Amino acid sequence: MRIDAVAICATDLEIIDRGPPASIQGGLPFNKNFTPGHEYMGTVVALGPGVDEYRIGQRITVEIHAGCGQCKRCREGMYTACHNYGLNYGDVDKGHRANGFTTDGGFCEYQVNNINTLVAISDAMSDEEATLVVTAGTAMYGLTELGGLVAGESVVVTGPGPIGLLGVAVAKAMGAAPVILTGTRDNRLKIGRELGADHVVNVRNVDAVEAVRRLNGGKGVDFVVECSGAPNAVNDAIRMVNRGGKVCLAAFPQAATAVDVAHIVRNNIYLYGIRGEGKSATHRAEAFMSQKRFDATKIRTHTFALVDLPTAIHYARDRVDDAIKVVVKAKGVAAHRVSAE
Repeated sequence: MRIDAVAICATDLEIIDRGPPASIQGGLPFNKNFTPGHEYMGTVVALGPGVDEYRIGQRITVEIHAGCGQCKRCREGMYTACHNYGLNYGDVDKGHRANGFTTDGGFCEYQVNNINTLVAISDAMSDEEATLVVTAGTAMYGLTELGGLVAGESVVVTGPGPIGLLGVAVAKAMGAAPVILTGTRDNRLKIGRELGADHVVNVRNVDAVEAVRRLNGGKGVDFVVECSGAPNAVNDAIRMVNRGGKVCLAAFPQAATAVDVAHIVRNNIYLYGIRGEGKSATHRAEAFMSQKRFDATKIRTHTFALVDLPTAIHYARDRVDDAIKVVVKAKGVAAHRVSAE
C-alpha cells in the first residue's frame, strides 16, 4: 500500500525514545532499520499472490495486529493477545505481525500489509479521519469486552486522550446513557461534550468518585472505561461502578500501582484489560464513522507533511498548542492516487 496519512500515537513516542513495546528480531528495534508508526491509511498499489479481497486503487486503513491464526487466542478472535506475539522473527510472511511493533510501520511512503489488517474505507472519508479508525477501534474493543450491548447503560470514561474521547463517542453512538467523561483539561472535556458526553467532570476541582455518583443519581455506574493511566485510576474506577459493575483498563500506567482487591471481591466487580483493537473492532468503528454517527476528526488538532515528521513528533510529544492527535500526510497524495488508479 502507498501510505497517504499516518497519525502519531503516544506508543510511537515510547518506541522512538525507549524501544519497548516494539521488539524486532528478538530485541530492541534500534539500529535495525526499523520504521515505527502504526495508525496509517493509504491506497492499494500492488497485490501479493492469491490476493483478491482488495483491488489496486482501493482506499484502506489498517489495524495493527495480524495474529498467527493458529494459537488458542487467535482461534477465539483475540489476535491482539496472540500466544505467538513477537515469536515469528525472520519469517514475517507467516505467523503474527504487529505493524510498527514487530514489523515495519507507517512513517514511510509504502508498506506491506497482511490482508487481515486492512479495512476498506469509502472515498467520502478523508485521509485524516481514516487514520483515526484504529483509535476508535480500540475504544470499540473495550466496550465489546465489557459486554457489547451498552444501550441504556451508564458509562464513565476516565481520561480525555484520543482513546478516551473516542470512547465517549462510541459509547454514545451505542446508546449508553448517561455517558460521563472525567479529566483535568477543560478544553478536552469540551471536545468530549461535542462527541456526546452527557456530563464532564474536571477532577482538579471535585472528587471524581463523588461527582460520578451524584451525576448518576447517587449510585455507581454500570461500566468504566479507564483511559488515563493515572496512579489511582483503578481504585477510582472500582468505586465509580456499582456492585457487579465492569471496568475496562485501556491505558498503560507508568509504574505498578496498589489496588484495593478486597473492594473488588466484596462488590463482585469485573476487571478487563484490553490491548489494541481486537475482535475486528476496527471494522465496527469504521462503520460508525462512515455512517457519521460521530465526528472523529474533532480530536485531530494538527496536520504536517511527511517531510516535517520531526516537527510533528515534537508537537505530539510536547503537546504543543495542546495537540491531541497529530496527523502526517504524504506530499502529492491526490496526484499519486490518480496514477495508482
